[in-house]
Amino acid sequence: MQAPKALYLALLALAIAGLSACASRTAPAPCPETTCPACPTCPTIAEPEPEREPAPPLQMASWADLAGWNHDDHAQAWPALRSSCSTLIRQSLWQSVCSAAESLGATPSTHAVRQFFEAHFTPWATVNPDGGRQGLVTGYYEPLIEGSRQPSTQYAWPIRGVPEDMLTIDLGDVYPDLRGMRLRGRLVENRIVPYWDRSQLTELGDLLPAPVLLWASDPIDLFFLQVQGSGQVRLPDGTRVRIGYADQNGHPYRSIGRWLIDQGELTLENASMQGIKAWAKSNPNRLKELLDTNPSYVFFRELPPSDGGPIGAQGHPLTAERSLAIDPRFTPLGAPVFLDTTFPLSDRPLRRLMVAQDTGGAIKGPVRADFFWGFGDDAGALAGRMRQQGRMWVLLPNGHTP
Repeated sequence: MQAPKALYLALLALAIAGLSACASRTAPAPCPETTCPACPTCPTIAEPEPEREPAPPLQMASWADLAGWNHDDHAQAWPALRSSCSTLIRQSLWQSVCSAAESLGATPSTHAVRQFFEAHFTPWATVNPDGGRQGLVTGYYEPLIEGSRQPSTQYAWPIRGVPEDMLTIDLGDVYPDLRGMRLRGRLVENRIVPYWDRSQLTELGDLLPAPVLLWASDPIDLFFLQVQGSGQVRLPDGTRVRIGYADQNGHPYRSIGRWLIDQGELTLENASMQGIKAWAKSNPNRLKELLDTNPSYVFFRELPPSDGGPIGAQGHPLTAERSLAIDPRFTPLGAPVFLDTTFPLSDRPLRRLMVAQDTGGAIKGPVRADFFWGFGDDAGALAGRMRQQGRMWVLLPNGHTP
């Protein structure tokens, strides 16, 4: 009996020694029979960058910042400023400046005009939300198209006035922060829904409750008349009718030139007004498809005959090569603006004192402008090719802080 007991104790001692040895191993060493998988490496998650505040749209500058300021013929912009002052003088901010402009007379010298601006104004650089100071500068003009008072096979495209059923809702009446923003719609069973887009307006035809002012002979000419916002219509007897922007259907403007580029039909270099017209003439079966890519539609009003330019958003005739269309959320209508850009399709500097007398559906942002070239084909050739980069300085009366 002693031998079995001794054998038992010996076996027990070996077992205890084995357990102690296994327990004393440093983790993560595995038991001999298994291999533990390697722990995965956790990816490093970067801390999100704090959102940057948008840059102020107007930042104070000095006259030395305005490249070309001393070389411009400032007197060329004087009539446009005096015209705008007839409206601006009602605002306290502009009263003293516009009174001083009136006392200077209608035809001061270039030197006197430059001294006037440097004495009464402070330049403010326009700045994009990301801090950039370059922006897009396009051109527009007053076109002449062929039309008639009566429809016919030759004159089949209606130039419409404002529809009777279109509602205009000024959001600033409810939310002051949205001053200047408007919605267009129509009433359907006590609900306001968006107004018809271009394609729907075309399909409605005579069912649309909108007066037809005139009939155009060419749909692409009418389209570009809407893009320009104003123009003249030559009637069969040779007389002309001037029409101007009255309202818009509330849909966003989309470039048909960009659509043609995206479709591979035109290159960026060829997507001018002239290039688009040539494409439309070669592809009449796709004309509706092209035009409908821009849902925006402009309605007109007939204007009294005048020797001046078309009427801008400020209510005054535009001055060729001195009137500018801007975004009024950032640049006050009527304010002088110094523009530093280049001539169409070139790097030749175009640096001029302008006056902000107009707006446009595609003119959005602090550094964005549309240069008014004037009336006729020559102006249209320049406007249709202009798509330049540029900088702008808004001139505001001394002491004013935007």
